[in-house]
Amino acid sequence: MRTLHKHYIGGEWVDASSFSVRDITNPATARKSGEMVLGNAADVDRAVAAARAAFETFQFVSREDRLEILQNLVAEYQKRMAEMAEVITLEMGAPKFLATRAHAPAGVGHLMAAIEALKNYSFFEDRGPTRIAKEPIGVVGMITPWNWPINQIACKVAPAIATGCTMVLKPSEVAPYSAQLFTEIVHAAGVPAGVYNLVYGEGQSVGEALSGHPGVDMMSVTGSTRMGAAVQANAAKTIKRVAQELGGKSANIVLDDADLEAVVAREAASVMRNTGQTCTALTRMLVPHSRMDEAAAIAAQAVSTVVTGDPNKDETTMGPIAHEAQFHKVGEMIQTGIDEGARLVAGGPGRPDGCPEGFFVKPTVFADVKPEMTIAREEVFGPVLSIIGYEDEDEAVRIANDSLYGLSGAVQSKDHVRAQRVAARMRTGMVYINGAAGDISAPFGGYKQSGNGREWGDHAFADFLEVKSILGHNAS
Repeated sequence: MRTLHKHYIGGEWVDASSFSVRDITNPATARKSGEMVLGNAADVDRAVAAARAAFETFQFVSREDRLEILQNLVAEYQKRMAEMAEVITLEMGAPKFLATRAHAPAGVGHLMAAIEALKNYSFFEDRGPTRIAKEPIGVVGMITPWNWPINQIACKVAPAIATGCTMVLKPSEVAPYSAQLFTEIVHAAGVPAGVYNLVYGEGQSVGEALSGHPGVDMMSVTGSTRMGAAVQANAAKTIKRVAQELGGKSANIVLDDADLEAVVAREAASVMRNTGQTCTALTRMLVPHSRMDEAAAIAAQAVSTVVTGDPNKDETTMGPIAHEAQFHKVGEMIQTGIDEGARLVAGGPGRPDGCPEGFFVKPTVFADVKPEMTIAREEVFGPVLSIIGYEDEDEAVRIANDSLYGLSGAVQSKDHVRAQRVAARMRTGMVYINGAAGDISAPFGGYKQSGNGREWGDHAFADFLEVKSILGHNAS
């Protein structure tokens, strides 16, 4: 059993101010795998004080020294890549192949992207006698989720270090093992004491104390829209910046000229990746009404090949939902889809065959989904695809944009120029054309209630920087 009984503050593992623990559950078995100490406001105070003290000098550390710190992090991370994959499988149930090929490499990928961005990033611009300088914002509070745990930790920590900020991290209480391992990597890499601090705990205690703390200059959070709104409201008391990457209900427009067989099969399978627990998952598939039955059959066939089960087995392609509350929510959403009249063509309520324990759900596809149905409007955050019909291109775009969210979207067409035109009309922070791969150097974030600010690559730096005008700097 793993025991996470100490916080990391000021470069040391330290005892919590009071000892209370939370059980950590292996989602594949629904049994206890470890326990985590629960921090409180006093622990946050200590961590913020350490970060503030470190900021006094770290803000002036040279570009070369920050590059060296990031390079040391990469070197130490690579030594423990296999272990990172193992703990991610244990804490949130990602299948072995996905943890090894996607989850664990994402952490080092963000560190490397920050290195490349930092090498030539301009922190000042001269305009005649005036210098416009970009300076580190200060102490950053970070709250990260359980669905892509190390990805979201690294994509916040890397730009913070690159820009000269110090930080206090509150990782997910559901999936803290990867945060523990990453902190060991930070320590081994020689990151200066106080630059990076870790406090375990829950949102109502540590998260609330962090977001409302007067010593924190910025909050960077990833999670549900409800959580983001709570953080923003609490942060408003101290007028701090809040950068948020929140929920999504992304639309995938399959135009009438697309290769339906190839596109629907590929895109239906992609929704099941990470058990549907991805904020950018394209869970609303829009197809012409005239091809609804065909698309439904293709999608059902595609998800029938998903192998659900023990995430440690090589043949498993879909693991469990990461925790019990989400498991019940997904089951309720599937039942709601049935009750509201959507046509179930694959999956449905209950556990898959061969999975008598753990938080497993069936890969599920609904057809004939109406845009006003709950499963078409609310984020399920599970392996559930809703296929929605449309009459023409204009209606497809209207349906796609008729959402509280605006994180991601996609367009599928044999006519690339047409796909570009439709992509330009979508009100989302990202659009994928014809199955394009992700780009770790491209800005990641959304419109509307999907959040604000951008992560990844050099675009992430802006949120961690203040802009100062120095008038007369270049006077002769």
